[in-house]
Amino acid sequence: MKKDKTSIYLIRHGECAGNKENRIRGCMDFPLNENGVLQAHALAKAMKDKNIEYIYSSPLSRAMTTAGILGDALGLPYEGREGFCNIHLGPWENRKKAELAVEEPEKWQTWLDQPEELKIEGGETLDEVRDRALAELDRVIEEHRGCNIALVAHRGVLKPLMAGALGVSRPCYWRLHVDTASYSLLTFDSLHGYCLMGLNYTEHLAGLPIIQEFD
Repeated sequence: MKKDKTSIYLIRHGECAGNKENRIRGCMDFPLNENGVLQAHALAKAMKDKNIEYIYSSPLSRAMTTAGILGDALGLPYEGREGFCNIHLGPWENRKKAELAVEEPEKWQTWLDQPEELKIEGGETLDEVRDRALAELDRVIEEHRGCNIALVAHRGVLKPLMAGALGVSRPCYWRLHVDTASYSLLTFDSLHGYCLMGLNYTEHLAGLPIIQEFD
């Protein structure tokens, strides 16, 4: 019988200026900063024994650069997929969170308490991100059933993606946490569906700064 279990290593990109400056990133195309590059190399070293066969990424540069560093270390190509792009947050993008908390306190409180209910003109909801990212992941798994896959994306994608795959009830965004350059392990098989085997591994980042964001 053909191997059925697919392993998906869910990787958050390395640090960028938007993380360090506590800005809303969204689809603003921040590149990795110096620490982010170091984080990505440490991640790549940690992934060398995972038998990764395929690498997919958000098309934004902070994710693609992380995927490229991983691909170089593993001798693999990598491919950007629009379905894994970060959440689009319209006029909030590139704004400092502290400023938004003062200027739009009701919406900011919604983000903190009921994030799936947040609606910004010209932006996406977390439910919309969940649906398109999960549909993209389902396509990738169908293409590579039984393989080991690395997926490099963003906090605003990985958290709703995992919650959707696991059927976590809302509000769920703040029930999961992923640091920059961390990896988590999600598996899929036809009998059990999705299973979260491990969350937010960061041991490989020892000695490197990690900005832990909880807003």
